[in-house]
Amino acid sequence: MFTGNRLVVALLAALLTSPCEAFSVMKMSSSVPEASRRTFLSRVVTTTAGVGIVAAGPSIAAAALPTTGIKAPSFQLPSSRGEINTTLDDLTAGGKWTVLYFYPGAFTSGCTLEARGFQRDMDQYRKLNSQIVGVSVDPVEKNAQFCNSEGLDFFMLSDEGGKVSKNYGSALSVPGFGTFSNRQTYLIDPTGNLRWVFTDVESHVARHSAEVLEKLTELQTA
Repeated sequence: MFTGNRLVVALLAALLTSPCEAFSVMKMSSSVPEASRRTFLSRVVTTTAGVGIVAAGPSIAAAALPTTGIKAPSFQLPSSRGEINTTLDDLTAGGKWTVLYFYPGAFTSGCTLEARGFQRDMDQYRKLNSQIVGVSVDPVEKNAQFCNSEGLDFFMLSDEGGKVSKNYGSALSVPGFGTFSNRQTYLIDPTGNLRWVFTDVESHVARHSAEVLEKLTELQTA
């Protein structure tokens, strides 16, 4: 019987479609350097549809979601555009709504699809006086490369260590693999209040942007 970290590894392996990949997961569980574990886990999460199964395991700790209708958790993070400190107050200073979306890892298939969806609909977000901002545990350089390679008109914040992800209830801590940002999206109004949280994003990434636009329209016209 698997216990602790071995249970997590077994679940990850079971979710992969390739037997070779599953074997690699088991083999890497005790030998891969910590710096590589985060990248590896992000790849696994974004290439499997069953992340919810893994998240339900006893060895994975998920943070609690913040309360809607009140001020969103504050933060101060470096951005992919070179700003050393970007805060929630900076984002709301222009009187815009903010779509703050957390994602597991840059350059992975799911995160690329999600970012392209937001970029495709950028004109509609502008019409709704809204801005897109991504957050992950990836370093600034990786996020900057991702934005440049995809030609994104929005930027990413680097939450190395996962502190902000934890405050937003988006962090998943996996023994042996570290902490990463779960795929969740938060709608923050121009006053800085958290108005809506999308938690079930992984299963329908392709249509997520359309759902966000619909909810923004609903909140702004309520």
